[in-house]
Amino acid sequence: MINPIDLSVNGVPIAVPAGTMVSTAVALAGVTRFRRSVTGEARAPLCGMGICFECRVSINGREHCRSCQVPCENGMEVAADA
Repeated sequence: MINPIDLSVNGVPIAVPAGTMVSTAVALAGVTRFRRSVTGEARAPLCGMGICFECRVSINGREHCRSCQVPCENGMEVAADA
């Protein structure tokens, strides 16, 4: 892997290629539930282009980030509803 990006997803270290979106890193980490709906249903990316808001996660403590719109950065801490 050229220029890997090191980050953590739910506290688990993961390395991804440069240019990878956070949603992809979360999926590669094996997380299938990104968040829960207000009624408790599991949610995950649907549109992949920032329209549906189903892929929201916390990034570096900032809540409700659309993971399909944020490129991974070294040292990033991502928290999905696992």
